Amino acid sequence: MATSGIELSLSPGSQLPAVSVVLPVLNEELHLANAVQSILSQDYAGELEIILALGPSKDKTNEIAERLASADKRILLVKNPSGRTAAGLNLALNKSTNPVIVRVDAHAQIQQNYISLAIEIMKSSGAVNVGGIMGAQGVSIFEKAVARAMRSPLGVGASRFHTGGESGYVDTVYLGVFLRAAVIALGGFDERFIRAQDWELNYRLRQAGGKIFFDPRLHVIYRPRSSVKALAKQYFEYGRWRRVVSRRHKGTINYRYLAPPFSLVTALMSIVLALTLNKLFIIPAAIYGIFLILASLLTGKGITERILLPIVLFTMQMSWGLGFLTSPKTLAPSER
Repeated sequence: MATSGIELSLSPGSQLPAVSVVLPVLNEELHLANAVQSILSQDYAGELEIILALGPSKDKTNEIAERLASADKRILLVKNPSGRTAAGLNLALNKSTNPVIVRVDAHAQIQQNYISLAIEIMKSSGAVNVGGIMGAQGVSIFEKAVARAMRSPLGVGASRFHTGGESGYVDTVYLGVFLRAAVIALGGFDERFIRAQDWELNYRLRQAGGKIFFDPRLHVIYRPRSSVKALAKQYFEYGRWRRVVSRRHKGTINYRYLAPPFSLVTALMSIVLALTLNKLFIIPAAIYGIFLILASLLTGKGITERILLPIVLFTMQMSWGLGFLTSPKTLAPSER
């Protein structure tokens, strides 16, 4: 991939590039300090800076960010009035001048060699974006059940960044370590997308000739939602915005994305027909219920997880399906 005469790749023998780690931050007082500490603890020998794009948080997030910045000059702050992820990423992107951009979420933690390993992989693969495992880890009992579901192909599908697998070129990765020039050449993140902005950017990078590379050695600790309500809201939004991507970029949908809405419609029709016409129509809904129980028994570790997992899986799948089915065509304007 090359744009305006710029070769958008890191050559194997090149020097260690300067890196900017960018974090969109909103209401993250519980996790921000740990996320930043995991970045400051990197073993990367090259130049490193951290740019926090601060949204209008309702907790003490911004106070914590200011304390962190005053303690380390490598931490820079930019205001993100809208609080939206894509806008914050672009503001941080524009403040940076370093050739490599590392995206990290404020509720995530990266392994000590994450950046140095990502640079090695970027050099050897010729990719414009590399990423690895979204390693969901919960603290509470409910969070641990959500984490288990997120790591299972029975929960969210078989994407390698969820479930692991061999390294190789893929459609998208979690978070990502980008060549800044490649992202800037395409106009940055699309701020119309409240969710799925990573997937959408990776699609445009691939369409422009860039390569996206997954390597399971890259590992990010992700903290899942801590309640059914928060989990339902998260996956409802995922479904809504994945539908927007599929409308915007034709041919990008596959059976994994159609399974939750299909299951939702089938289960609802089954229940309605069983109540109004014949009890035998309950069979499809019963089969789905049996699937949830069996999936939970196979996936869960311990009795508590196996009890919670049917609720977790049902919430994730039905919320995603409902979001996908009800996503309005007016959700994102057609022009950037």
